[in-house]
Amino acid sequence: DAKHLVPNKMRDFFCTINLDQEEVFRTQVVEKSLSPYFGEEFYFEIPRTFQWLSFYIYDKSVLQKDLRIGKVSIKKEDLCNYTGKENWFMLQPVDSNSEVQGKVHLELKLNELITDNGSVCQQLVVHIKECHGLPLINGQNCDPYATVSLVGPSRNDQKKTKVKKKTSNPQFNETFYFEVTRSSSYTKKSQFQVEEEDIEKLEVRVDLWNNGNLVQDVFLGEIKVPVKVLRNDSFQAWYLLQPKENGNKSSKTDDLGSLRLNICYTEDCVLPSEYYTSLRNLLLKSSDVQPISASAAYILSEVCRDKYDAVLPLVRLLLHHHKLVPFVAAVAELDLKDTQEANTIFRGNSLATRCVDEMMKIVGKHYLKVTLKPVIDEICESPKPCEIDPIKLKEGDNVESNMDNLRYYVDKVFREIVQSSISCPTLMCDVFYSLRHLAAKRFPNDPHVQYSAVSSFVFLRFFAVAVVSPHTFHLRPHHPDAQTSRTLTLISKAIQTLGSWGSLTKSKLSSFKETFMCEFFKTFQEEKFTESVKKFLDDVSSTESKEPSGLSEPVHLKEGEMYKRAQGRTRIGKKNFKKRWFCLTSREFTYHKQQDKEPIFTIPIKNILAVEKLDESSFNKKNMFQVLHGEKPLYIQANNCVEASEWIEALCRVTRCNQKRLSFYHPSAFLNGNWLCCKATIENSVGCARCTADVPADTQIEIDGDRETERIYSLFTINRSKLQKLEEACGSIAVYQGPRKEPDDYSNFTIEDSVATFHTLKQIIDIVEKLNESHEKYQKKRSSSAKYGSEENPIVGKVS
Repeated sequence: DAKHLVPNKMRDFFCTINLDQEEVFRTQVVEKSLSPYFGEEFYFEIPRTFQWLSFYIYDKSVLQKDLRIGKVSIKKEDLCNYTGKENWFMLQPVDSNSEVQGKVHLELKLNELITDNGSVCQQLVVHIKECHGLPLINGQNCDPYATVSLVGPSRNDQKKTKVKKKTSNPQFNETFYFEVTRSSSYTKKSQFQVEEEDIEKLEVRVDLWNNGNLVQDVFLGEIKVPVKVLRNDSFQAWYLLQPKENGNKSSKTDDLGSLRLNICYTEDCVLPSEYYTSLRNLLLKSSDVQPISASAAYILSEVCRDKYDAVLPLVRLLLHHHKLVPFVAAVAELDLKDTQEANTIFRGNSLATRCVDEMMKIVGKHYLKVTLKPVIDEICESPKPCEIDPIKLKEGDNVESNMDNLRYYVDKVFREIVQSSISCPTLMCDVFYSLRHLAAKRFPNDPHVQYSAVSSFVFLRFFAVAVVSPHTFHLRPHHPDAQTSRTLTLISKAIQTLGSWGSLTKSKLSSFKETFMCEFFKTFQEEKFTESVKKFLDDVSSTESKEPSGLSEPVHLKEGEMYKRAQGRTRIGKKNFKKRWFCLTSREFTYHKQQDKEPIFTIPIKNILAVEKLDESSFNKKNMFQVLHGEKPLYIQANNCVEASEWIEALCRVTRCNQKRLSFYHPSAFLNGNWLCCKATIENSVGCARCTADVPADTQIEIDGDRETERIYSLFTINRSKLQKLEEACGSIAVYQGPRKEPDDYSNFTIEDSVATFHTLKQIIDIVEKLNESHEKYQKKRSSSAKYGSEENPIVGKVS
C-alpha cells in the first residue's frame, strides 16, 4: 500500500513492478484515494540479468498519458537487505536521466606514437563494440547511437557513432582515436605540453542516446572510465550503464509519499548435479529415519527461523523424487502425538500442516481452476450485493435479498466442490488417505476425527483460502474490488463452516461470534450438507485412481493477451503483428480475437513439435518465441521478459511427452527466401541449433531438483550456528541423562533420540563443508575468467 501521495486530492492510482525499465507486473487501479491499498502479491522467476528492481506509482488518466508520481528503486545487490521484511520506502522523483538499463562492450587502449620529427605522443583508442539490453522507447525498440568523449579539466573532445535502427542490442563496431598528449615544442623542457597531473584527471565517457528524429533525443545511460587505469595496457570489458550524476537528485523527495513493500528475493548458484548427490540422498531417505525428528529434512525445519523457508524447497524436492507422501505421514504422526483433543487436529502451523499446504498449492493448481474458476469469474464479473451484516449494510440495501444472493453463491461454490472429487489429483488423495488413517489410529473412539483430519485441509486450508484470495491462486488476474472481496470473504466463511465436520449442529452454530452468520446458517438443512461433505471426503481420501476419468475435461493452464505475426502472408510491416487472446489447456493451444470469443486458430497439443525463443533480429522485436507445429511456425511476442519465459515454460511442460518433438530448430525467422540464422534457402530444412528441451519427461510438474537442493544447502549454511548448537545439545543429552539444568540452549529443538540426531547432524555439517569448498572453487574460477571495470562502473563478466 501507499500513503500521502501527491497531488493532494483524491485520484486513481496503480503501481507497476519493473526490472530496470521493463514493466513485468501491474496492480489493479485503486480509485479515489490518497493512500491506496493494493494488497497484491506477485511471484516470478527472473529470466535475465538486471540492475534495479523498481516500483512506480502512477496517477491513472482517462484522456491523457498516465502520470508517474514517483518510484522506489532497489539495487540488485541491496535486495538481500530487505528480503522477508515489511518496509516503508519514500518515493523518489522520476526523471529521464535516472532511468537506465543495459550494458556496453568497450575496448580501450593507450598507445605511444613516434611522430615524424621523432617526438613521442600518446593516443587513446576507444573501440565501442556493442550494447545489450537497452530499454524500449514508447513500447518499441530504440534507435540508439553513442557519443564517445575524452573529458578533462580543460577539454571535452566528443565523437559520435552511427544511429542503429530499431534494436535494443546494437552492434556498433566503431573505433575512435583521441590525442591524449601532444609532442613538445622546442622551447619547452617538458616532453609533453599536457602535464602528468592533467592526465590523471582525464576520463573516457560513453553516453547512449535514442535518436528522436523530430523530437528530443532520450538519454539511455552513460559510463565513465579514468584514463589513468589504462596506462599502456589494453582493457576490454562489459560495463553496466549508469544514470547521470545529477539524475534523480531533487530537493522535493519528501513530498511524494511513501510505498510499503514486502520483498522476498533469493539467488542461488546451482552447481552440476553430481555435487548434490550426498545431500540429496540424505534428504530423500528422511522418511525412513527413526525417529523422524532425527532426519535431515526435519532438522532443516528446526534450524530455520521461518519454517516456510525450509518447506518450499523441501516439498518440491520430495515431490520431484516421489518421496513426499511417506514423509508427510511420518511428520503428521509426530504432530498427532502432541495433539490431545480430536477437535484441534491439524489446526496449528506445524511442519506437517505446512508441507500439506505447500503440496496442495503445487499439485492442486489445476484442480482449483477446473473446480472454482467458472464460479469465481461469475462472482467477480457480475457481482450481486451479499452483505448481511446489519452494521455494514448500505442505505437502500435489503438484507433478505442480500441473504438470497449469498445463499445462491454459497450453494453454487459448495456444489462445485463436493462434485469435484473425480478431478482431485491422485497425490492429494494419497496424502489425505494417510492423514485419515493416522487420525483414526490416534483417536480410535471418535468416529468423526477421520473426516475432520481431511476437511481441516481440503476445506479450511485449500478451497476456503482460494475463494477469499483468487488472485493468489491465479484464478483471477487481480485482487478483487472491496465489495467483491467482502462477498468472497462471506462465501469463504460459509465454505469453512459447511466443510467442518459436524459444525452445522445447533450447539456449534450457537458458538458463532457473528449473530448474522448464525441466522444465515439456520437456513441450511443439516443432513443434506453433512452427507454431501461425508461422501466428498470419502472420495478424496480414497486410494483408487481417478485420473483416467478426471482427464476427460481439458485442464486450463494459462491465458493472456500477446501479439502474433501473420503466418507468412505478409512479409514486413507493423500490420504483420496483431493483438490476440491466447489460451493454453492440456488439450490445445488457441488464439482468439478477444477473450471469451471462439478461437480463430487451434493447435492440438500433440501436434506441437518444439517451443523456442526467437532471435530479436528476426523482426527487431523483444520477448519473442516460436511454436513449431505441422504448418508454418507461429511467431508470438509477449509483453515482457517474465511473461515470455512463463509461456515458454508452460508450453514446453505440456508438450514434453510428445513423440515427434524436434531435436533441432531455426533460432531466427525465414524471410525473403532464406533463414536469417543459417542462410539456408529451403524453408523446410532441418534446424541449425539444438532444441533446449528435446528429451521427453513424464512429469506433470516441472521441478529443478538441483536448484531445490542448492536452496536447502544455502539454508543449512545460513543456519550453521544453529546446527552446531543442536549438535552440542545432542552431546550434552547423551552424556548427561539427568534433569536438564540449562534448557535454554536447546529447549526449542525436538530431540527424541540424541544419538540418531547427532549422527545426522554430523553428516549434514560434513556435506555442507564439502559444498562450501566446491562453491569457493567455482567463484575463484568465475573471478579469474571475468574482466571488471572500475569500482564506480561494475560490469558483467563472462564465465568460461
